[in-house]
Amino acid sequence: MILEKPNIEIISDTSYTDMLKKIERIGRVCYKSEDKIKDGSAEKFISGIIKRGHESVIEHESISVKIICDRGVSHEIVRHRIASYSQESTRYCNYSKEKFGEQITCIDIASGFKYDLDSETDRKKYDVWLEAMENAEKSYFKMIELGASPQEARSVLPNSLKTEMVMTMNLRSWRNFLRLRTSKASHPQCREVACSLLELFSEKYPAFFKDLLEDN
Repeated sequence: MILEKPNIEIISDTSYTDMLKKIERIGRVCYKSEDKIKDGSAEKFISGIIKRGHESVIEHESISVKIICDRGVSHEIVRHRIASYSQESTRYCNYSKEKFGEQITCIDIASGFKYDLDSETDRKKYDVWLEAMENAEKSYFKMIELGASPQEARSVLPNSLKTEMVMTMNLRSWRNFLRLRTSKASHPQCREVACSLLELFSEKYPAFFKDLLEDN
């Protein structure tokens, strides 16, 4: 069995500069202020409309992200709309094959829940979880050996199973997702993914997300 931590990767190829120019051009149609477009005007304009709550304008751009998380977290993520999702399928992926290392991969629970493995209590919880993952792997491969298809054998796989998904949202939907999922009330493992995304987005697309990081 392989253990991994969650991971994120932006796979959109639209540059931040092009996004700024496009959103400013579209947004200024509302005010008929196209004559005010000049070098360096976009970020100030966009920050202003976001501050005023005029976020419909930023729906004209989107970002695609590849997320590696566990199946349980993915079930929470796909509840968000408007979005497009493509996800690793346990119906068709046979984890007994060489390309998967002939193992299942699980997302390490200690990361999202911030277990202190030097603590006796956390260590005991972690060991119980680890044993459950190992048993799930054994049961999965036993079913495969008995002739079960991947879609049959997946029934014994845990929520901690690693999954890869590509998620595309417009900028307004991303802001809503990040507001909700970086909240301290969010599931710790989902919050771990969302907080990493917010930090990355704030660095790469500051006009659209930096205010959320400051409020977080």
